[in-house]
Amino acid sequence: MSSQDWLSQGTLVLASNNKGKIAEFEKLFAELNLPVEVVAQGKLNIEDAIEDGLSFVENAIIKARHASRISGKPAIADDSGICVPVLGGAPGIYSARYAGEHGDDAANNTKLLADLKPLRKDGEAIEAMFVCVLALVQHADDPLPQIFQGIWKGEVLEQARGENGFGYDPLFWLPELNISSAEMSKEDKNKISHRGQAMKLFKQSIAQ
Repeated sequence: MSSQDWLSQGTLVLASNNKGKIAEFEKLFAELNLPVEVVAQGKLNIEDAIEDGLSFVENAIIKARHASRISGKPAIADDSGICVPVLGGAPGIYSARYAGEHGDDAANNTKLLADLKPLRKDGEAIEAMFVCVLALVQHADDPLPQIFQGIWKGEVLEQARGENGFGYDPLFWLPELNISSAEMSKEDKNKISHRGQAMKLFKQSIAQ
């Protein structure tokens, strides 16, 4: 089986029910002009998978297999989050449920700021990185999932800035641009973000 057999299947399932992610992916996929229709799993009444992996790669594969098994179609999944070295890499794979409830952006941001407050030193930036892992499976039991990874480095602000994006975007500071991720347009963010980087690798794999 070729690694690109999924391109002849007509449909690729996007294994996500996160509105923010889906909106970003719709823009990114539109730019690729793929010969398949990309359908978010919610439109197929597929609920979220149980993410019990211990890494971004494991969880991305779990989500892709879950969507593929239920739909009978090839699937691509994203597992992403923010990693802060001074917190031992937290929130990491638990980014979406850091404060307890899945997808509560405000609570997650508040908890991250609270956890970092005692660690802050005057004049010293707190480094962080957004991580995105995409996993593509041809079918649910695909023994060779394709993996595409993007890492976006920045810093964590002391308070939120910007109205765009979702998740931890308002706290993610890009010193070289002097703006937060939430102050960027979707187009500009997609060019350099962790998700944009992973999608570039995905695009390159199709061109091979």
